[in-house]
Amino acid sequence: MAASRTTSGRGQLYDSVLETIGNTPCIRINNLAPDHVRIYVKAEFFNPAASVKDRLAVSIIEEAERSGDLKPGQTVVEATSGNTGIGLAMVCAAKGYPLVVTMADSFSIERRKLMRFFGAKVVLTPRVEKGIGMYQKAVELAEANDWFLARQFETRSNALIHENTTAREIIADFDGKRLDYWVTGYGTGGTAAGVARVLRKERPETKIILSEPANAQLIGSGVVQERGASGEPAASHSAFEPHPIQGWTPDFIPLVLQELIDNKNYDELIPVPGPVGIEWSNKLARNEGILTGVSGGSTFAIAMQIAEKSKAGSVILCMLPDTGERYLSSPLFEAIAEDMTEEEIALSISTPGYHMN
Repeated sequence: MAASRTTSGRGQLYDSVLETIGNTPCIRINNLAPDHVRIYVKAEFFNPAASVKDRLAVSIIEEAERSGDLKPGQTVVEATSGNTGIGLAMVCAAKGYPLVVTMADSFSIERRKLMRFFGAKVVLTPRVEKGIGMYQKAVELAEANDWFLARQFETRSNALIHENTTAREIIADFDGKRLDYWVTGYGTGGTAAGVARVLRKERPETKIILSEPANAQLIGSGVVQERGASGEPAASHSAFEPHPIQGWTPDFIPLVLQELIDNKNYDELIPVPGPVGIEWSNKLARNEGILTGVSGGSTFAIAMQIAEKSKAGSVILCMLPDTGERYLSSPLFEAIAEDMTEEEIALSISTPGYHMN
């Protein structure tokens, strides 16, 4: 009989919630993975605000403090589909900066509520204006009020934090072990670009697999992104269509991601339909007890494709960017009942105790 589970503490005390960002675990997939391979997921929902964007948020703020671009008490403003905004709201709350977020009204209600819960203000933009619309609103507000614009899509702080933390964690966790594939999607491009810098140098045998929505293949189209003088998007990309993979692929190719494209720092680009991502997110929850969002399910769908065609003994690491709880009002939970199902009603009335009609 196995010994009872115990814990012994982390052996340290933390001065701030921000010190708990990073060092997320790589977890083996036991029930869904094919028998001939090993699949691990890097569970970014272990970050304190439950997404990979906590890393980006703290990097943007601390690098700006270091350079003097962000002044004490200055308002921070940023355009975001949600996770960066939630991360920034947490960081700004901990450090004492006011935050204003601009966000298209098509993204899940949970996200805007979470940001407001942290004390941020959320300015919604019409969904018809897509990512460009919320981006331009953030620029306008920054210029009109002398606020600090976070510029997650262009700042060097983005890929830098993943080069310095996410990649280093992967290298340490797989030290002396096989790592044949690393699978990721892209939003701002920071995770993909930053980790790729390190893997190309230190684990050149690891193939980097990039994914994007099947109906919004910006990279796959080969069409060059129009940019302004500072690398910001000048227009929506012609290959963009609305898709359900929130946090992935805005309607432009971010400057941060351009490095990965120009240097050909990925080995294969595989598109994934949004409904497939939703399906695999659900499978991860039901078969592995792992709760992730549509982006995590979409990345995992690609990892499973790679697994099926991989040689025996191959090891695959898949990024899971966030938790599933911030998608309750999205298509991810559309099929999940709020009231009792017929089966649950049958269970309720199967014994004489209290039950609802």
